[in-house]
Amino acid sequence: MAGAKVVCLLGATGTGKTGAALALADALGGAVVNVDSRQVYAGLAVLTAQPTPGEQVRCPHFLYGDTPIDYVVTAGSYAKRARFVVQSVLERGLLPLLVGGTGLYFRAILGGLAPIPQIAADIREVVARDYDTLGPEAMHARLAAVDADAAARIAPADRQRVTRALEVEKATGRTLTWWHTQPDPDAPAWNVCKIGLETDLDALTPRLAARIEAMVRDGAVEEVRAALARYPIDAPGLSGIGGPELVAHLRGACDLEAAKAAWLTSTRAYAKRQLTWFRKEPGVRWFSPDDAAGIVRAVAAWRGEGGA
Repeated sequence: MAGAKVVCLLGATGTGKTGAALALADALGGAVVNVDSRQVYAGLAVLTAQPTPGEQVRCPHFLYGDTPIDYVVTAGSYAKRARFVVQSVLERGLLPLLVGGTGLYFRAILGGLAPIPQIAADIREVVARDYDTLGPEAMHARLAAVDADAAARIAPADRQRVTRALEVEKATGRTLTWWHTQPDPDAPAWNVCKIGLETDLDALTPRLAARIEAMVRDGAVEEVRAALARYPIDAPGLSGIGGPELVAHLRGACDLEAAKAAWLTSTRAYAKRQLTWFRKEPGVRWFSPDDAAGIVRAVAAWRGEGGA
């Protein structure tokens, strides 16, 4: 639907996007569409901070916890799914609320990411074998040598994204960063309002620490234990923040306190990368994480104005 109004609610991990999204949905008749690369995975609702069942019954929620842990999700494939969902939300007369912290997924959904050609199986197998043989640090260094920008935004332990970037460069002769700068000819012509939750990394850190404690209390360790009983330790769903740290704990490499400390370090580094990415995003209206009322007023006014 050309000109259809769509809201993007973005921000770093732990900034309170779920609460702001629910406030918008309650006030304006919205439906929430996930734009978080880890919240897609089934069986990891606590570890990935998916909206709780009680939160999800307040309005329609889409693309949360519907993907097997061993399934590789790319930004391009996810964009197609998200666009289809947004169309269905619009047809129901609801306001689509794209909510999450994965900047690359926002870019892909909105049309700033050209479709990447399918990677041949033999290339994927070679890169996977190299990762198994050389390890994460060496493979991340290899990525930094060919695509420094991708290496800067991808953690060394994130096997899925490190290998994906190396596969793309090897298969196409172009870096993943180059592909990410190419426009998508099938981009939707939506009227988009971008709302960002602004915070300082130092102010965010205590919130992140408290959230990790809550996740452990609510069953994150048990989720990872159950996942390891069914999937390999390098399954894509376990490669996100918190996954490698709890896997190390469950395999006896460290105690739970050490795992939580490493988890916080990884989370803080990820939040820093998110903040850097989103600060470069054009057209974002920034709000305090606690200003749900202000966000609702701004979006309501934007809808009445008929412009972004």
